[in-house]
Amino acid sequence: MELYATELMGSATYDVEGHFVGRVREFFIEPAEQSNRLSHYLLTRGRFPALVVHHQQVATVEPGTMKLNVSERALELYKPNESLLAVGKDLMDQQIIDTSGRKVVRVNDVDLSEQRTNDNTELRVTQVDVGLPGAVRRLLQGVASPAFIRKLQRGLPQSTIRWEFVNLIEPDPLRRVKLRITHEKLEHLHPADLAELMEHLSAAERQGIIASLDEETAAEVLAELDQRLTTQIVEKLEPGKAADILEEMAPDAAADLLADLPKETSEELLDEMPGQDADEVRELMAFEPRTAGSMMNTEFAFVGEETTREEVLTWLRGQDLNLDQLDTIVLVDKLAQYAGNVTVARLLLAGPEQHMSALKTEPLLSLEPTSDDEEVFELFDKYNLRMLTIIDDENRPIGTITVDDVVSRLVKK
Repeated sequence: MELYATELMGSATYDVEGHFVGRVREFFIEPAEQSNRLSHYLLTRGRFPALVVHHQQVATVEPGTMKLNVSERALELYKPNESLLAVGKDLMDQQIIDTSGRKVVRVNDVDLSEQRTNDNTELRVTQVDVGLPGAVRRLLQGVASPAFIRKLQRGLPQSTIRWEFVNLIEPDPLRRVKLRITHEKLEHLHPADLAELMEHLSAAERQGIIASLDEETAAEVLAELDQRLTTQIVEKLEPGKAADILEEMAPDAAADLLADLPKETSEELLDEMPGQDADEVRELMAFEPRTAGSMMNTEFAFVGEETTREEVLTWLRGQDLNLDQLDTIVLVDKLAQYAGNVTVARLLLAGPEQHMSALKTEPLLSLEPTSDDEEVFELFDKYNLRMLTIIDDENRPIGTITVDDVVSRLVKK
């Protein structure tokens, strides 16, 4: 038989002798034992102490009524247990992320299925109702009979999410880990999609999601979030966790984020980061906001102009590079001075022994870090650039600006 959480809540409960024991006020899942089984039921009766029923003690369940296979004397007094997920408190009316629909939805009801085992009945969570039928059941709970409500909801459009696909947003990261609620599906969402979803959540819920993600994914999501929200999230993170996330970000993105934080906070986080990473970020933060230096990324691929295409490919395979952003390779001469750029497309189409100097694009374009960002925009527009090299006063490449950096800066203007 299919049962709804709204029909179970408030159910009159009788022991094996037919005595009224109390009404169901809450029911719990113990994820460490069984991820979808209702393991405990909380019963209350007037001024009597609250009792707890274990799933093995439930004989039958139907809308509005639960019968036990033990006497009231066998029941234990209720004691709060943080390892349990309270369906009413922790799930009903809570927001969850529908990863397939890429949207934030609210849980209106929970669908339960009955499973008979020996002399008792177990209830398993099958899916959550995020549509109109669940909302109607909540609205009419205690007002109309379950039979009438079921008849009324038949013609309503269904909208449910299977329990195994539910991503519960738990603001308390310690509790979420304890409950072993997985966020693997969140990590498979594109960072831009997840960032957009997070903008519709509360501050506590955003904090819970970031705390649940691995550092690399969290860095990608923060880079996509609105600047104001990003600073709010990072300020509330434990400094060690925040520093780990910043370490995974591109130096220019980390510098932009830290520049928006209070000076004491940014210095604390920089002190938590590895020395070399922190030094790179500090150097970028030293540039004026509207300059090429403040836009550039100091992590880029560069090779000697006399190396061959095969040598470069062999070298690239051994590097830890962000392949999604590897569009162009910077060339240097024997004096380590800037000598040009080669697009990855040209590299792949060249012969194995062809030298990089023969593949570079024209004209040879670069800017100094103190150049105004308007000069950057003009060069990108005039030459349809995908990347621009930034050089120091000795003509040595120190960073690059990509078209993504330009778009991000223009959006913020």
